[in-house]
Amino acid sequence: MKRSVLIPVALSAAAALVLAGCSASSEQAPEETSSATASAPAPSVTTDAAGVPQPILDAGLGELSTEELIDTLDQTALADRTEDFMASVRYDELLVLTDGSEESMPLTGDEFYVSFAPYVNQTHDCYYHSLTTCTGELGNADIHVTVTSDAGEVLVDEDMTTFDNGFVGLWLPRDIEATLEVTYGDLSLTQDIATGEEDPTCLTTTQLG
Repeated sequence: MKRSVLIPVALSAAAALVLAGCSASSEQAPEETSSATASAPAPSVTTDAAGVPQPILDAGLGELSTEELIDTLDQTALADRTEDFMASVRYDELLVLTDGSEESMPLTGDEFYVSFAPYVNQTHDCYYHSLTTCTGELGNADIHVTVTSDAGEVLVDEDMTTFDNGFVGLWLPRDIEATLEVTYGDLSLTQDIATGEEDPTCLTTTQLG
């Protein structure tokens, strides 16, 4: 699992949910774009010579790898977020959107980022995790997380604290099936997860009971 990187940055907590993160059904992938829409690709965000989107440069995060950027954005305190841009995690890329423009930042390693929001009473639909808008019920909560692959390998077995947005992010091997177990005080949950190309990067069905 990759190390967490904590760097102050201003990000969005209230922007419209247009990335299919915190808006698409948590039970199935967002519907495919119609052929008419697909023929007109979204305009691109301005990038530097290395392909880093201008909003990332403006936020002072241009020196981070895509993986470090994902860690940083997910862990940014809610009070430090603005409406400058949105970022959504996919199987092998991070999509950065601003003012209707879109740019892709590739994930070049062999890991899959999944962020889950354990909850007791309140949740929301989500499929692709929006690092800048998704919020869960239990922010800054102490939990224990175990992830065991279907092959029997324990991938994660750690005490963790949910981020200020109520999520916990995990870097797991791509293209596996596994079991997620979470304990929060006297409450717990067990849920099957997967890290394939069509699998969600946002889990909001993780209800504690």
